Amino acid sequence: MSSYLIKNAKIVNENTIFLGDVLVENEIIKEISSEIKATENVEIIDANGKYLIPGFIDDQVHFREPGLTHKANIATESRAAVAGGITTFIEMPNTVPQATTQNLLEDKFKIAANDSYANYSFMFGGTNDNLEELLKTDPKKVAGIKLFLGSSTGNMLVDNEEILEKIFSSTKMIISVHCEDEATIRKNTEEFKAKYGDDIPVKYHPIIRSEEACYLSSSKAIKLAKKTGARLHIFHVSTAKETALFRNDIPLKDKQITAEVCIHHLWFSDKDYEEKGTHIKWNPAVKTEKDRLGLWKALLDDRIDVLATDHAPHTLEEKTNVYTKAPSGGPLVQHAVTAILEKVKEGVISIEKAVEKMSHNPAILFQIEKRGFIKEGYFADLVLIDTNKPQTVSKDTILYKCGWSPFEGTTFSSTVTQTFVNGNLIYNNGLFNDKIKGKRLTFNR
Repeated sequence: MSSYLIKNAKIVNENTIFLGDVLVENEIIKEISSEIKATENVEIIDANGKYLIPGFIDDQVHFREPGLTHKANIATESRAAVAGGITTFIEMPNTVPQATTQNLLEDKFKIAANDSYANYSFMFGGTNDNLEELLKTDPKKVAGIKLFLGSSTGNMLVDNEEILEKIFSSTKMIISVHCEDEATIRKNTEEFKAKYGDDIPVKYHPIIRSEEACYLSSSKAIKLAKKTGARLHIFHVSTAKETALFRNDIPLKDKQITAEVCIHHLWFSDKDYEEKGTHIKWNPAVKTEKDRLGLWKALLDDRIDVLATDHAPHTLEEKTNVYTKAPSGGPLVQHAVTAILEKVKEGVISIEKAVEKMSHNPAILFQIEKRGFIKEGYFADLVLIDTNKPQTVSKDTILYKCGWSPFEGTTFSSTVTQTFVNGNLIYNNGLFNDKIKGKRLTFNR
C-alpha cells in the first residue's frame, strides 16, 4: 500500500478552512496536523496552498451498464468522475435489464468491483409487482430503494397507489423518488403535439414538464411519507415552489424527508434553451430563472440537503433528434465540482457550504461508513483543487464515452489536479492509475 503526505493544503472540512498536512496510510487518513514530518517510504505531495476537500459523493448517476453501453459504462464514467473530484457514486436501477431483483442488482456490483475507478453503490428499483424482492435488500450493503413516480423507463413507473403505500409502509430503507405527475405531462405533451407534431420547440419542455407536474407529485410523496413514517429522499428538485415542502429547523440526521438539487438546475435556466437546445433537456426540466434562484436559496438555507449530478449520458446522435424522440439527460460528473467552484468564486456559495452539500451531507443522509469527511480513521477519499488554474471544456478534454458536455465552451477558473480514492492516487494531473479499483460502500444502519 502507498503512503502519502499531503503538505501545505488549505483543508476544507466541517465548515472550517485551515492550512495543514494530511498523512495517508493503508487507505486511511492516519493524521491531520498543522505540520507532519515526513518519514521513509512516504511520497510527499506539496499542495502549495491548493484546497484539499473530501471527495464528492454523488448520490444520483446513470452509468448505463448493463445494456446501454453504447452511451456509457461504469469504467468510462467513473474514470470521468474521479477526474472531476467525485470519489463515490450511487447509481440508479434503470439499466437493461433493470435492477429489480437481488440477482440483477448483484450483477451490477460485480461489474463495478472489476471496473469502477470510484467507490460505488447501487439502488434497488421498485416496481408495481416486486415488493417481496424489494424487502430482501440488505440495508448495510445497498444504498437504498429508487422509485419512479414519473418519467420511468421500462416497467419502473410505480403508479399503483395501493402498492406505493405498501412499499412506503414496509421498508425502513431510504426511498429515493423521481417526482413528476405523469397525467399532467401526458396532457401537456398531447396539446403541444397537436400544434407542432413531434418537432416541438425545446423551449416548451419546462411548460410540458411543468411546475404543476413536479409539485403535484412531490407533495403527494411527502404526504404519503408522513402518513407511513417512510424515510423519503426527493431527487432533483427543480422548482422554487417545491422548496416550501422541506424543513430546515432540525439537523439533517433527524430528518424524515430530505431533498436533492442537481448542478444543471442551479446553473441553467429556460433562457439557455435557445443556445443549448436538447443538450439541456433533462427530466425534470430546467425551468425559469426564478426557479433557479429559489433552488439556490433553499440549498443555502438547508431546506435542500445535498448536491448531485443526475449524470445521464446519451449519444449526440440521440440528443439531436426532434423533441419527442430526443432523450432527456446529459453528462455532468467530470465538471460538477468545477462548476460549483465557479459559483464559489462568484460569491454565490462558500467553499465550506459546497463541501457540506457535496460530501458531508450525502454521507450523513445515507449513513455511509467512514467517508465524506477529512477525519483521522476515515477512508482517504481526497481531492486537491487548484483555484488558479483555468480550464475550458472542449471535446479533446472530455472523458465521457458519449464525447460531449453541456458545458462545452465554458471556462472554469479551477481545476481538479489530484484525486485519492481509498488512499490511492487514482488521478494525478491528467494521468490515471488503472490498476486499483474503488470499493463497495457499506452503511451504518
